This record gives sequence, structure tokens and C-alpha cells, in this order.
Amino acid sequence: MEEELVDGKVDWKGRRAVRHKHGGMKVSLVILGAFALENMATFALAVNFVSYFVGFMHYELADAANMVTNFMGVCYMLSIVVAVFADTWIGRHKSVLISGCFEFLGLALLTVQAHYPNLKPAICNLYDKNAVCEKISGNHEAFLLIGLYLLAFGSAGLKASLPAHGADQFDEKDPKETRQMSSFFNGLLLAICVGGSVSLTFNVWIQDNKGWDLGLGISTIAIVFAMITFAFGLPLYRIHVAQRTNPIVEILQVYIAAIRNRNLSLPADSGELYEIEQDKEALMEIEYLPHRDIYRFLDKAAIERKSDVQLEKQENPSPWKLCRVTQVENAKIFLSMIPVFFCTIIMTLCLAQLQTFSVQQGFTMDTRITKHFNIPPASLPIIPVVFLIFIIPFYDRICVPLLRKFTGIPTGITHLQRIGVGLILSCISMAIAAIIEVKRKNVARDNNMLDAVPGVQPLPLSIFWLSFQYFVFGIADMFTYVGLLEFFYSEAPKGLKSTSTCFLWSSMALGYFLSSIMVQIVNSATKNVTASGGWLAGNNINRNHLNLFYLLLSLLSLINFFVYLVVSKRYKYRPQGHAIKGVDSQ
Repeated sequence: MEEELVDGKVDWKGRRAVRHKHGGMKVSLVILGAFALENMATFALAVNFVSYFVGFMHYELADAANMVTNFMGVCYMLSIVVAVFADTWIGRHKSVLISGCFEFLGLALLTVQAHYPNLKPAICNLYDKNAVCEKISGNHEAFLLIGLYLLAFGSAGLKASLPAHGADQFDEKDPKETRQMSSFFNGLLLAICVGGSVSLTFNVWIQDNKGWDLGLGISTIAIVFAMITFAFGLPLYRIHVAQRTNPIVEILQVYIAAIRNRNLSLPADSGELYEIEQDKEALMEIEYLPHRDIYRFLDKAAIERKSDVQLEKQENPSPWKLCRVTQVENAKIFLSMIPVFFCTIIMTLCLAQLQTFSVQQGFTMDTRITKHFNIPPASLPIIPVVFLIFIIPFYDRICVPLLRKFTGIPTGITHLQRIGVGLILSCISMAIAAIIEVKRKNVARDNNMLDAVPGVQPLPLSIFWLSFQYFVFGIADMFTYVGLLEFFYSEAPKGLKSTSTCFLWSSMALGYFLSSIMVQIVNSATKNVTASGGWLAGNNINRNHLNLFYLLLSLLSLINFFVYLVVSKRYKYRPQGHAIKGVDSQ
């Protein structure tokens, strides 16, 4: 029986990948396992680092919150750099292994600093008005930042390459594997939830009760096991061959060539636009896309001048002056995706508040579950995470096939529809957060506890009141973030697959950076109209106006949703490209 080869994929030794030996759903489970372990290592840090920075490094609350959002922002922004490097030169599987080493180094440094008292400020009670607490500075602060941003770089690489490498295990041209790919992207969120649930319970409890050195040490061990798990699957992977050409540069070439040719008239027949012959294309294994009548001004990049025709007979024309139709179509797709990208930024702005200020709300509330067990405030996201562990398989196995019968769409609903559902849910989540904060402050005021010490004098209000905002936002996550991964991966040009999945992380990065900026802007704009010196000023969350901030975010999210409706209705999905097999293809 002749073995069926997979176009464009090789095994770890560089041989053509065989469909029934390499890749597929079973192999992708190894990647999902590694992703779950990576999230076990890092998930809780995003929600508990604020407490660490305030309690042990003695930063002010707003500064600590901004440190976390800046760390997350850098982490997600770096994913673009790593993705381009992986797509162009080293390949995604090598990028995963290298990034894992950086993440290990970062966590190891943070563990060492947490363990040795001479590498951090002396223990001090921040809530004692007579105490003078020394803030971390100098070499100690440099040590913290080096560890923090080594961790950010490593995490960025894993986020950039693991999802795309997992998607590489499926053939988009095979209908069965296309459906499996959709299940894989749902599985990515499930892996985040499984790893995150362990992180938010076990890791957070260790950090808060046994010490941050032990908690960070467990995270370090988890990332080691993640890399061992990933390496175990190396002989079974379908590996995408690095293109050695930069797809982002190719897109820039289209924009430059279109500007240079702006004075030329477009031909009436699009067939007159420049495209290499398909037999040449087959030998070069380049994707072919048909022309579409959108963003026609970019078509000018493919207009051949007489000098270009003469030059082509002698040598290849300059790609900065003349681009092929497929290259132009890829540039059109990239341009079409940008409005969708920008419409998702505000959702991460909302997420940042749940990871920072909402956790601080929890520290003021009654954290008891039973007489002998308290839930750490940083573990609050476990509520939607546990729910998602059950709802994701239900959605993938029950809802999607049911929706598929009505819509005829393999994924049940379109990627853009899925994103939209999540955006409106995030708006609702912030509205709920505003209502709950009003209730929390009323309880503090009614009980004369506006100046109560968090964690020592809890309000007579259960921390589980905060679960409503986390629950709704968790469902929003399932729709928007998975929808974005599917959308960017399926719509992106062939050479931009890793980079395309990073559009999600980049959107999140900008959301985190915007959160830091917005906190500063809101405080500056309201410092003269509030007794606290700003809606979010100071360390006493009972005296500020977090409820108004949440309400502002809800209104901005609603406006953003209506903008997204306009953008999504105008978007045209890319046509399915086809690659012509080379002469050596079996």
C-alpha cells in the first residue's frame, strides 16, 4: 500500500511527513499536554503577582498592577518577534524548545530571589501607618526585572509557536482534519483551563501559605515537564518547513510597490496583472490565490510596466516595484484583518482588571468556604475555569455538530460570529463587576469598615459574589479568544501561520498596555474631583471609585461591540488557495 504524503510538511529528520504516521489528533494531544503544563507554571502568576509585588517588594497597588499588565503586555508583544523568527528561520518546534529554556531560566531566577532574604526588602507591614517599608531598588530590582522578562520572553515564544505547531498537525485541505483542527483550537482553551485550574488552586495556595519560593519552584518544575512532554512527541510531529523568506516583508513590498505605481491605471481585465506561471510556482511550492475585487488600489503593485516586462525576460523583477497577484491578495487579507484585530483589544483591557483590581477586592472580603478552609483571592478565576472544563467539550461535541446541521459551517458558526458573542459578554461582565463593587462598598460603609485592613478584617460579604463577573468573562473567553485563534490561523497567508496566531497575543498585549495607560489617565482626570485623589488612587480600595471605572469599561465595550458589528459585516473571507504539486511529488 502506497504511503500518503502530506504536502509542505516533513518529520523531525527532514523526510516528507506521512499522513498516517505523523500528525493528527492523537499527536496533537501531546502538544495540548505541554500547553497545559506551561499554563500550570504561569497562569496563577498573572493574578497573584500583584500580591507578591505589594506584599514582598513593597510597590504601591497601582504600580504593582501596572507592573503586571506591563509584564503581560511585553510577553504578548514579544510573541510576534518570536513567531516571525520561527516562521522564517528556525521552525516552530525548535522555537518551542528554545523558548522553554528561557522560561525555565526566568522562573529559576525568581525562585532564587524569593528564597533568599538578602535579595529582597525586609519584611514589613504595609498597613501599619507608623511603619516605613523599604521598596525594592537597585540591584535587587534589576534581579527581579531580569527574571521577570526572561520569563516573559520564554512564555512569548511558547504562546507564539505551540498553537501554530499544533495546528500544523492537521491538513486544511482534508475535510475531516479541518473539523479536527477546530476541535484542537477548542482543546487549546481546555488545556489552558486544566493547567490553570491546578495553578489557581494548588500553586496559589502554596504561594500564599507555604511561601513564594516553593510556589515559584513548583512552576519551574512544571515548565521542565512541559518541555519533556513536548520533546517526547518529536518523532511523531508534522513539521512545517521554515520558508527562509519573511512574509511580513513580502506584504510591505506590496504596499511600497502600490505607492510607487499609484499614478498607473488599473487594467480592465485582472488577468493582465502580474503572476508567475503555475509551473514555475509548482517548482517553488508557492501558494496561489485568485484575484478579488477588494482594495483595488493595492492591485497597482501587480501592474507590469514595459520596462518590467523587458526586465522579466532577463531576470526576476524587483519585488519592491512589481508583486505577483497572490502576494497582493495576501496583503489584502492582512489589511482586512486589522480592523478585527483592533476591535478585540478592549476585551483584554477588561481582563486586566479581573487579574488585578478584582483580586484586591477579594482580599477585603470573607474568603471562608468552610470553618477550616479559605479560598485565596487569586484563586477566584478557578470558578469560570472549572466551568469551562465541562462546557468546552459540551460545546465542541454537542453544540457545534448541532449548529453545523443548521448552518452547514464546519465550525458551527463563523469565526467572526464567535468573536462577537464573546465581545458582548465581556461588556456584560464589566457591568456585573460595577454592580458587585457598589454592593461591596455599601457593606464596608454600613459596617464602618472603610479603613479595615485587607486579609485581617474581612468584610461580612462572601468572596463568591465576585464569581459572577469571572463566570461571564470566562464564557466570553471561550468564544472570543478561541474564535480569534481560528480566525487568524485560517485567514492568514501560508507563510504567516505562527505570526497570525500571535495577533491574538498582540491584541492582548495592547490591551494590557492600554490598561496601564488608562489607569494613569483615569487617576489624572479624576484626582481633583474625588476625596481619594483619583478613582483608583491609593492602596485602600474601599476609598476609591472602582465601580465607576468598571462602568466606564462596560460602556466602552458596548461601543466597541457596535463598531465590531460594522467591521465584521464588511469582512470577506479569503478564498481557498491551492498549491500545485512539484515535479517530485508522489
